[in-house]
Amino acid sequence: MRGIAAEAGVSLGSAYYYFESKDDLVMAFYNQAMNAMAPRIDAALSEAASFDERIAAILAVKLDYFLPNRAFLGALLRYAADPQHRLSPFSDATRHIRERDEQFFARAIAESRDVRVPPELAPHLPRMLWLYQMGLILYWIYDRSPDQRQAQALREKSLALLVSLLKLARFALLKPLRSKVVELIVLAGEGRAHA
Repeated sequence: MRGIAAEAGVSLGSAYYYFESKDDLVMAFYNQAMNAMAPRIDAALSEAASFDERIAAILAVKLDYFLPNRAFLGALLRYAADPQHRLSPFSDATRHIRERDEQFFARAIAESRDVRVPPELAPHLPRMLWLYQMGLILYWIYDRSPDQRQAQALREKSLALLVSLLKLARFALLKPLRSKVVELIVLAGEGRAHA
């Protein structure tokens, strides 16, 4: 906190007046990031037409916004694995950020006409896309290739695969497989709730 106060040009007491701890400071960063990205994501979704363009637009806004803070995000990853830690993206303390983020994915699904999501999968898809995004961001943080080209290639190829799988998922022949996927999603959600 002393270093943060010095960098901000305020006294240590002033820093503690606004933020009781480093955790409070990080939570403020999370909230500021979501508030700053929300209008950018709205604009990007309005300009995109297809499902894959919409998901790619959400990801592009996030990675562009977080680029100057990539090392900082890497330092925060130690909290990510513990859903009981308030700084974890899976914690109750960050639920409002996660749910707001999932709403962007829900909008991308609802406004896309090229992918019809099976009804039993539809309520779970925003959460699945949020988890997909988290995996891509994790890979991007640790990608040491020039300009994170490997993360970009992974994003493009995995998104193309995801769209193909969603298009196939609507076929009646795959209903038993869809049911198994939904069971796993629900089970994982229950496990997180009891963690």
